[in-house]
Amino acid sequence: MTTPVCTEASIPATYPTFPAYSSFSSYVRVRGTALMRTARSLTANPCDAEDLLQTALAKTYVAWDRIEDHRAVDGYVRRALVNTRTSQWRKRKVDEFVCDELPETEAPAGADPAEAQALRDAMWRAVTRLPDRQRAMVVLRYYEDLSEAQTAELLGVSVGTVKSAVSRAIGKLREDPELNLQCFT
Repeated sequence: MTTPVCTEASIPATYPTFPAYSSFSSYVRVRGTALMRTARSLTANPCDAEDLLQTALAKTYVAWDRIEDHRAVDGYVRRALVNTRTSQWRKRKVDEFVCDELPETEAPAGADPAEAQALRDAMWRAVTRLPDRQRAMVVLRYYEDLSEAQTAELLGVSVGTVKSAVSRAIGKLREDPELNLQCFT
């Protein structure tokens, strides 16, 4: 005759007892299927739904003693499901692959670095031909990448003044014969 390895399933006397465990356990047995349907509606993958429900139930168990009205536990668990799923969306993993060499970026076909530099030089010469106020606003907006509000505050003018002056400056740059008009369309 074989003797079972574990003759009793009991908690040692030194292990703390959790009075909330029995009521929480019965709640999960009764409402588990409905809660799983809710978790499945939040995810496309059944395995992810199980993980989501398990996480939400763990959070609920931690707060079980603080929940005053146990008739409203379904709402608490549903909120935990939604919040947990939202946190998962926000923490999307970005896969990174380690490689020995960095990939070289390929220049677009026909893009000549010398032509690009010539266009940048022509643009800068055209900007320097603008009136001082317009030039300052264009430089702050597009070269220093400040917002309209930041530019207005820095120059001590209104945001509308910045908008109209920059608009007029871009119009002058479009008419500049040295520039290729394709960069403004």
